[in-house]
Amino acid sequence: MPHVFEYALLRAVPRQERGEFMNVGVIVYCAPLDFLCAKTHVDGDRLRALDPRLDVETLESSLAHLTRSCDGSPDAGPVSRTTVGQRFRWLTAPRSTIVQTSPAHTGWTDDPSAEVIRLFEALVLPPR
Repeated sequence: MPHVFEYALLRAVPRQERGEFMNVGVIVYCAPLDFLCAKTHVDGDRLRALDPRLDVETLESSLAHLTRSCDGSPDAGPVSRTTVGQRFRWLTAPRSTIVQTSPAHTGWTDDPSAEVIRLFEALVLPPR
Protein backbone atom coordinates (compact mmCIF):
# COMPACT_ATOMS: atom_id res chain seq x y z
CA MET A 1 0.00 0.00 0.00
CA PRO A 2 1.54 3.36 -0.96
CA HIS A 3 2.36 5.94 1.70
CA VAL A 4 2.65 9.70 1.46
CA PHE A 5 6.24 10.89 1.60
CA GLU A 6 7.92 14.28 1.55
CA TYR A 7 11.27 15.27 0.17
CA ALA A 8 13.47 18.33 -0.07
CA LEU A 9 16.65 18.97 -2.00
CA LEU A 10 19.81 20.11 -0.27
CA ARG A 11 21.39 22.95 -2.20
CA ALA A 12 24.89 24.37 -2.06
CA VAL A 13 24.72 28.16 -2.30
CA PRO A 14 28.33 29.37 -2.51
CA ARG A 15 27.43 33.07 -2.65
CA GLN A 16 23.97 33.95 -1.37
CA GLU A 17 24.06 37.39 -2.97
CA ARG A 18 24.20 35.81 -6.44
CA GLY A 19 21.31 33.40 -5.84
CA GLU A 20 23.10 30.57 -7.65
CA PHE A 21 22.93 27.04 -6.28
CA MET A 22 23.59 23.40 -7.11
CA ASN A 23 21.70 20.40 -5.75
CA VAL A 24 24.00 18.40 -3.48
CA GLY A 25 21.58 16.09 -1.69
CA VAL A 26 18.07 14.93 -0.99
CA ILE A 27 16.15 14.30 2.25
CA VAL A 28 13.20 11.89 2.21
CA TYR A 29 10.67 11.66 5.04
CA CYS A 30 7.79 9.18 5.31
CA ALA A 31 5.81 9.72 8.51
CA PRO A 32 3.71 6.52 8.40
CA LEU A 33 6.90 4.44 8.25
CA ASP A 34 8.91 6.66 10.64
CA PHE A 35 11.49 6.97 7.83
CA LEU A 36 14.02 9.78 7.39
CA CYS A 37 17.09 9.56 5.17
CA ALA A 38 19.50 11.97 3.50
CA LYS A 39 21.91 11.22 0.67
CA THR A 40 24.51 13.73 -0.55
CA HIS A 41 27.07 14.19 -3.31
CA VAL A 42 29.46 17.11 -3.74
CA ASP A 43 30.98 17.76 -7.18
CA GLY A 44 33.72 20.22 -6.28
CA ASP A 45 34.63 21.02 -9.87
CA ARG A 46 31.06 21.95 -10.81
CA LEU A 47 30.64 24.01 -7.65
CA ARG A 48 33.89 25.87 -8.22
CA ALA A 49 32.40 27.07 -11.52
CA LEU A 50 29.96 29.05 -9.34
CA ASP A 51 32.66 30.23 -6.93
CA PRO A 52 36.34 29.32 -7.39
CA ARG A 53 36.98 30.21 -3.72
CA LEU A 54 34.40 27.80 -2.33
CA ASP A 55 35.64 25.77 0.64
CA VAL A 56 34.47 22.32 -0.47
CA GLU A 57 35.69 20.65 2.73
CA THR A 58 33.50 22.92 4.87
CA LEU A 59 30.53 22.18 2.62
CA GLU A 60 31.14 18.42 2.90
CA SER A 61 31.45 18.73 6.68
CA SER A 62 28.14 20.62 6.87
CA LEU A 63 26.42 17.98 4.75
CA ALA A 64 27.88 15.18 6.88
CA HIS A 65 26.46 16.87 9.98
CA LEU A 66 23.04 17.18 8.32
CA THR A 67 23.15 13.50 7.41
CA ARG A 68 24.03 12.55 11.01
CA SER A 69 21.18 14.79 12.20
CA CYS A 70 18.85 12.96 9.84
CA ASP A 71 19.99 9.62 11.21
CA GLY A 72 19.54 10.77 14.81
CA SER A 73 23.21 10.27 15.59
CA PRO A 74 24.00 11.42 19.17
CA ASP A 75 26.99 13.47 17.96
CA ALA A 76 24.62 15.61 15.84
CA GLY A 77 23.56 17.57 18.91
CA PRO A 78 20.15 18.21 20.46
CA VAL A 79 18.25 17.65 17.19
CA SER A 80 19.14 13.95 17.43
CA ARG A 81 16.88 13.64 20.47
CA THR A 82 13.79 14.83 18.60
CA THR A 83 11.27 12.79 16.63
CA VAL A 84 11.84 11.90 12.99
CA GLY A 85 9.20 14.45 11.94
CA GLN A 86 10.72 17.20 14.06
CA ARG A 87 14.15 16.46 12.56
CA PHE A 88 12.74 16.71 9.01
CA ARG A 89 11.11 20.07 9.82
CA TRP A 90 14.32 21.35 11.43
CA LEU A 91 16.44 20.20 8.49
CA THR A 92 14.14 21.81 5.93
CA ALA A 93 13.62 25.11 7.75
CA PRO A 94 14.69 28.11 5.64
CA ARG A 95 18.21 29.33 6.34
CA SER A 96 20.75 31.64 4.72
CA THR A 97 23.88 29.53 4.87
CA ILE A 98 25.97 27.70 2.32
CA VAL A 99 23.55 24.74 2.61
CA GLN A 100 19.89 25.51 1.99
CA THR A 101 16.86 23.34 1.22
CA SER A 102 14.20 23.50 -1.42
CA PRO A 103 10.57 23.68 -0.42
CA ALA A 104 9.23 20.27 0.61
CA HIS A 105 7.46 18.26 -2.09
CA THR A 106 5.15 15.26 -1.66
CA GLY A 107 4.46 11.99 -3.39
CA TRP A 108 3.31 8.42 -2.92
CA THR A 109 5.64 5.46 -2.42
CA ASP A 110 5.73 1.82 -1.43
CA ASP A 111 9.46 2.05 -0.73
CA PRO A 112 10.94 5.28 0.67
CA SER A 113 14.49 3.87 0.42
CA ALA A 114 13.99 3.45 -3.31
CA GLU A 115 12.68 7.04 -3.50
CA VAL A 116 15.92 8.29 -1.94
CA ILE A 117 17.92 6.60 -4.69
CA ARG A 118 15.53 7.62 -7.49
CA LEU A 119 15.45 11.28 -6.45
CA PHE A 120 19.20 11.35 -5.81
CA GLU A 121 19.97 10.00 -9.27
CA ALA A 122 17.42 12.24 -11.02
CA LEU A 123 17.95 15.51 -9.16
CA VAL A 124 21.42 15.49 -7.55
CA LEU A 125 23.89 13.52 -9.64
CA PRO A 126 25.15 15.20 -12.82
CA PRO A 127 23.14 14.33 -15.92
CA ARG A 128 24.50 11.34 -17.79
